[in-house]
Amino acid sequence: MDDRPNDDSLQSRMIRAAGLDPALYDEVKRDPVATRQAFFVVVLAAIATGIGFGQGDLQLIVLGMLFALVGWVLTAYMSWVIGDRIFPESEPRSSPARLLRTIGFANSPAIARLLAVIPDVSMFVMALTTVWVLFSTVIAIREGLGYRSMLRATGVFLALQLMMVPLALLLAGPEGVSTD
Repeated sequence: MDDRPNDDSLQSRMIRAAGLDPALYDEVKRDPVATRQAFFVVVLAAIATGIGFGQGDLQLIVLGMLFALVGWVLTAYMSWVIGDRIFPESEPRSSPARLLRTIGFANSPAIARLLAVIPDVSMFVMALTTVWVLFSTVIAIREGLGYRSMLRATGVFLALQLMMVPLALLLAGPEGVSTD
């Protein structure tokens, strides 16, 4: 039995998500109110990334937020299609909304990117938070899809990445890919 108090505040949930707590991801997938919180997590993570990496330009931060929100929705929907429709563990039992919530909270570790304003640690912070978000996303996929297997969730994540790379290159266009 879990002895923790049920604190559904945004701050508490973000801390638990960053701590890779599977129970948190299971909790938010079942709580429709958490969709709004997940939205705020994605926005806060995008702002932290923009500030942390010296993009104090408000236009770039807003653009980063828009890309983060579109990426969040695409990641949730594509994870649902891959994991619940193409490779379900048993009978399908998830929804895009559940994955929006879990994957939104998986961005919680990206708040630490604010520390990238410190020049000597910025690359370390970026690497650490990227790996941290990847791990939390796999947990979010597992819990959002109701999988028992972390390996299966990792497979969905890898399939998702294989689908996202061509999409990102397409969106970047020829000017976005430099060989210089």
